[in-house]
Amino acid sequence: MSLHNKRVLITAGPTWVPIDEVRVISNIASGETGILLAEKLLKVRAKVTLVLGPAGFCCINKKIKLIRFKFFDQLRNKLKKELLSKNYDVIIHCAAVSDFKPAKSIKGKMKSGQGFNLRLTPLPKIADEIRGLAPAACLVLFKLEFGIPDQELIRRARKALLKAQADLIVANRITPSYKAFILNKNETLGRINSKKELADKLPGFIYKT
Repeated sequence: MSLHNKRVLITAGPTWVPIDEVRVISNIASGETGILLAEKLLKVRAKVTLVLGPAGFCCINKKIKLIRFKFFDQLRNKLKKELLSKNYDVIIHCAAVSDFKPAKSIKGKMKSGQGFNLRLTPLPKIADEIRGLAPAACLVLFKLEFGIPDQELIRRARKALLKAQADLIVANRITPSYKAFILNKNETLGRINSKKELADKLPGFIYKT
């Protein structure tokens, strides 16, 4: 697939889930991978839309269409609207999406200095909804894991790929140092050692898909 003039949508950054009116559950994602990918794909003359969560960013090229979100529901709704209103050729879903939300919503602001128990309940998996919204797109997912051997990382990532009916998945970890594997349903296509290397090489694997 030549990426010249292809419509590419990238999700990136963390998502928030509210605890009360001023506190949130979040994660440590920076959005860096998605921004690097957006800039690289722009260089190969793709038409790039970046759906970016509450992460800092600087000097994103104005030719990249930027859609901002903060909360899980905002990401889910904006992604659905974008995919139903436009025909994207490639979707790269690398946002660090929240997996849980408080089982009970809290109105107002909890008083400081008092303990409370926070019971969590699972959120829907946005990755598993994308194929139904964009049946013809090349779908690239990300799977982040910690503290497991490479073989198990790859196994879990491929299972997620098959469940979501994706074309490619990036199985990665960030500690003690960045490492990633680019997979399809049958084989491991490449090993990556930095986010910049990933941004440089992933478009080539998409091109071959």
